[in-house]
Amino acid sequence: MNVYAIRAIYLFEMARTWRTLMQSIASPVISTSLYFVVFGSAIGSHMVEIGGVSYGAFIVPGLIMMALMTQSISNASFGIFMPKWSRTIYELLSAPISYVEIVIGYVGAAATKSVILGLLTLVTARLFVSFEIAHPVWMIFFLLLISVTFSLFGFIIGVWAPSFEKLQIIPLMIITPLAFLGGSFYSIDMLPPFWQKVALINPVVYLISGFRWSFFGVADVSVGISIGMTLVFLAACLTSVWLIFKTGYRLKS
Repeated sequence: MNVYAIRAIYLFEMARTWRTLMQSIASPVISTSLYFVVFGSAIGSHMVEIGGVSYGAFIVPGLIMMALMTQSISNASFGIFMPKWSRTIYELLSAPISYVEIVIGYVGAAATKSVILGLLTLVTARLFVSFEIAHPVWMIFFLLLISVTFSLFGFIIGVWAPSFEKLQIIPLMIITPLAFLGGSFYSIDMLPPFWQKVALINPVVYLISGFRWSFFGVADVSVGISIGMTLVFLAACLTSVWLIFKTGYRLKS
């Protein structure tokens, strides 16, 4: 394992984050804060509690999770796509470094950015809404697990996408709708029985439910199922990356 190569990629990607601090960190935090202001402070104060939790506090895990998923995908996909687009990927491919080490470097940096963003969003939410975290260790676990999983998914998108337009298709057309319909702003128990069953098809439901359980001890589905579904998605992403490179796919293509 070429630790120096992994470190070089990781530090390069993190340096890019600090150079574009407003775009990479400040902008997503501010955007999510607007949801806290509108739905948490303004609208939330006039809505009933859900599972014994005020509405303003109830939506905090969902909003953090939504930001975490979208930013993990964005960071990882953009990180590997830009060298392909600018043709600087050849410098990476000519170096004595394996595909595994490339994945670790880019995905590790993207996941780190997402965790930082998630923690900053959590701190920001505390300024607008009062809440406590029932299981902080599990909260950190979900934060790390989901950041790594969706950063890996974003890396796959970045390798696959041939253009900037297609780079945005999956996050905008699939991930964002699934996040909104996955219980970010409501509990699926509030839906009619038929639509509750339909909602369980959405994999994001399990991620948000598990993350919300770590905050308030309440969840739409069992926390064990939530962890299992997240691990299944992680395993699927790892398998996809392995198959991409095993079948002879090249980053320069």
